Amino acid sequence: MRKTLISGLLLVAAAFLTVLLGDWLDLDVESVALLGVAAGAVVALVPDAGVGRRLAGFALGVVVTLVGYLVRAAVLPDTTGGRAVFAALVVGLLVVVAAVSLGRLPLWSGLLGAATFAGAFEATYTLAPPRVVENATNTITGLVLCIAVGFAAASLAAPARERATETTPHRDEVLEDAQ
Repeated sequence: MRKTLISGLLLVAAAFLTVLLGDWLDLDVESVALLGVAAGAVVALVPDAGVGRRLAGFALGVVVTLVGYLVRAAVLPDTTGGRAVFAALVVGLLVVVAAVSLGRLPLWSGLLGAATFAGAFEATYTLAPPRVVENATNTITGLVLCIAVGFAAASLAAPARERATETTPHRDEVLEDAQ
């Protein structure tokens, strides 16, 4: 409970300062601050796989979604069907990557990365599909800063929890020992 409170208070401060400092420094992160800080915190706090694999899965989700937007702008119609193909393409590619990596890149972190980027970018994309590259670059820049802040703030209280889960036997090992 204590670590949860410490993590929570650090995240409160991180979200608050990200918005204020972003405005003062004219970083244009206000619209993605909460989304980015929260997503970064989730990647730090979920005790699944190693930190590197969680971050790699998350980054891959962002990249796959960016490629999906490029495909959507270039070849898909701006209709419900086009958006459905885009969503299915992104999720399908992330499922394939998770399966091919044999779970080393967690599906959940890829999906979180995809959802985070799509949540931050969809409204901007809808306003100007031909400017997908320029607008995506601006969105990713602000989002990465906010994700890093959330990840760092949550990580300050998370390492002991992660060490504990790494020494805890995997569920399959526990089941084998029980038989």
